[in-house]
Amino acid sequence: MDGPCIRPAGAVRLTTRTGGGLGSCGRHRLRPPRGGRQVPPPEGAAVISSENVRAYVERMASDEPAPGGGAAGALQAALGAALIAMSARYSTAAEHADRARRAADRAEELIPRALGLADADAEAFGALSAAYTLPKDTDEEKAERSRAVQEATAGAARPPRELIGVGTEVVGLARELTGWCNPNVLSDVAAASEAARAAVATAVVTLEINVRALKDAATREELRAGLAEGERAVEDAAELTRLIRERVQG
Repeated sequence: MDGPCIRPAGAVRLTTRTGGGLGSCGRHRLRPPRGGRQVPPPEGAAVISSENVRAYVERMASDEPAPGGGAAGALQAALGAALIAMSARYSTAAEHADRARRAADRAEELIPRALGLADADAEAFGALSAAYTLPKDTDEEKAERSRAVQEATAGAARPPRELIGVGTEVVGLARELTGWCNPNVLSDVAAASEAARAAVATAVVTLEINVRALKDAATREELRAGLAEGERAVEDAAELTRLIRERVQG
């Protein structure tokens, strides 16, 4: 460039992407989400949404049973969606502007959904743990405890089932962006896909455990469809990363 990049008051700095980081001033605009508005967390997502990253990770590393693997998977999905939104905003050439905006907006919608699932997973685990503590001294208590455990197990299966859907959509957005995104964000698109792959793979394992514990055949079959969807998404993400690496290597 001929001179320094001047940022007017209140403007967003113009940057290019170089090697996964921010580089010199250039033609691609780092745009704030939807005109600078913050995307509000969904109801029930207050716990993870109110913590900084370090505090949440330290809480996960503690001897408390939740948050655990399911919440970690949901956080991966949120990170993947965030990377998709960022990558789309760096891919604003005129011929791609509309689809870049749509991709960024959709990815933004997935972020609070994923964060909400992190909290939902922790809450569901708490409900399941509580069900296992119910008394079982009499036949009536045993029956009530069994019913509560089955109900809580089905509830615990819902967050990973929904997470498979969210992660699958992130992988789909990554595949779409690969066809037309700014070449300088290809590594970020791959990172988004890999984050989503980790999220879905985690959700598949969690869902498998819950499905095996369910006695209701109809519920088991319904949830098994999610397992097949998740396995396809994991394979798709791996293939997408391979294609991106081939493109980068020339």
